Amino acid sequence: MIITILNTVLIVSGITGILALLLVIADYFFANYGDCQITINKKKEITVKGGSSLLSTLNEQKIFLPSACGGRGSCGFCKCQVESGGGPLLPTEKPFLSEEEIKNNIRLSCQVKVKQNIEIQIPEDIFNIRKFKAKVTAIKDLTYDIKELTLKLLEPESITFKAGQYVQLVAPPYAKIRQSVSRAYSISSNPDHNDYIQLIIRKVPEGICTTWVHEFLKVDDEVNFTGPFGEFYIRDTDADMIFVAGGSGKAPIKSMLEWLAKRQNPRRMGYFFGARQRQELYYTELFDELEKELPNFKYYPVLSQPTETCDWEGRCGYVMPFFSEFIKEPAHTEAYLCGSPGMIASVVKDLEKRGIPLDKIYYDSFA
Repeated sequence: MIITILNTVLIVSGITGILALLLVIADYFFANYGDCQITINKKKEITVKGGSSLLSTLNEQKIFLPSACGGRGSCGFCKCQVESGGGPLLPTEKPFLSEEEIKNNIRLSCQVKVKQNIEIQIPEDIFNIRKFKAKVTAIKDLTYDIKELTLKLLEPESITFKAGQYVQLVAPPYAKIRQSVSRAYSISSNPDHNDYIQLIIRKVPEGICTTWVHEFLKVDDEVNFTGPFGEFYIRDTDADMIFVAGGSGKAPIKSMLEWLAKRQNPRRMGYFFGARQRQELYYTELFDELEKELPNFKYYPVLSQPTETCDWEGRCGYVMPFFSEFIKEPAHTEAYLCGSPGMIASVVKDLEKRGIPLDKIYYDSFA
């Protein structure tokens, strides 16, 4: 009896899967939506060929919405208000939207397909985001799995960005990868240098873009990226600043601190950098210099898994227990975080318990 039920379930599941696949194939090959009109902010109208996602369609028109995951539907960054023509809300969108956002017709543009005339609202500053062409002038190994890229701008020849913002680097087809993909990486260089940018990229196992960077990209190659994106930047206050990031999350923090050092900013600052072992520490000399340049800055590297042969005599464990060394006035403290969603969630929870207001905790969370 149980075997019969299991067989029935498998057969039904198989048929459902086949039908779903057939629908996708039919939609791809046979659906012809013709020309569609996208109305933006009730004043700009563009005519496009229907059939692609709203995100990719806007990209083709040189209107670049943020998308840390490159349109895979896993980051939730590409939100915009769809007033009409977007179709029903999809299950793939709901985890990224609050009840208030759903009520206000906020959608993930990568999940909305342009099948008919559509009306949307996007922030005006989106129109300032541009596509850049650059030349790789240096590739530096920072650790065994992190590289620093220096990209000299070619077209246009300069970029204006805030310390903490990110760009979307485009990886072209290579090896068995048949199409280009884009991924988000924070800018690690000082905004005062506008003719080049630097990126810190950690290799992710089977990561399409990181594999390209670590194994295929060479000095003198030309690359494309779009940007700048993001609301992660320094607030103009006199509050204490606690920075928390590990791995390649150090990129925007480095940019922020170099920008602050250039201005001899007197604010009280502390940066907690978490790593497992000593070989994962990098830019140590740079941050030692920043301690000298910034009168009220201190760098706190913490190792969670130092080896027995390691001569490390610094802080051990996780970074959060050491926050008490820096936080003196929680209500007068701002936090700047960069890392994985899990890391961000844990640190935010800890900082809230310590009394730092949630509206003073800023972060970029890259999946």
